[in-house]
Amino acid sequence: MTVNQRISELQALLTKGLTEGIGVGHSLGVMCAELGDGRAVYTLKPSQAQANAMLTVHGGVLSTLMDTAMGSAIFTQLPDSTVYTTLELKVNFIRGVALDEEEIRCVATTVHVGRRTATAQAEIHNGAGKLVAHGTCTCLVQSFGGA
Repeated sequence: MTVNQRISELQALLTKGLTEGIGVGHSLGVMCAELGDGRAVYTLKPSQAQANAMLTVHGGVLSTLMDTAMGSAIFTQLPDSTVYTTLELKVNFIRGVALDEEEIRCVATTVHVGRRTATAQAEIHNGAGKLVAHGTCTCLVQSFGGA
């Protein structure tokens, strides 16, 4: 399967999730903006549904945004009949995100995609272009179906 086919496959899964009300796109507003070879861009419009006790966007929501983007970047470079799951997620929070802020943007790129593990990195920037958070992930890669 080519990168373009993997991107099309992922886009179809994301669309299905939104249409059927499944996943973080539906529940949190994590939306895919771009997919490329080893690259994914996701956005999030802050809202009250994402609030923590300080009335800013919860760190878990920001972590979910990063995990989704990094996993998607990895998915674009995996062979057919191969899946992944996050083994480790490391996030550094730089500044808070107010609930009334503009849309934030997470850009993720792969660092290494191997037969058993894959790693990626990501950054979230606010509407003013300031760094909100950065992080990395390690994923377990597993083939199924004889691939």
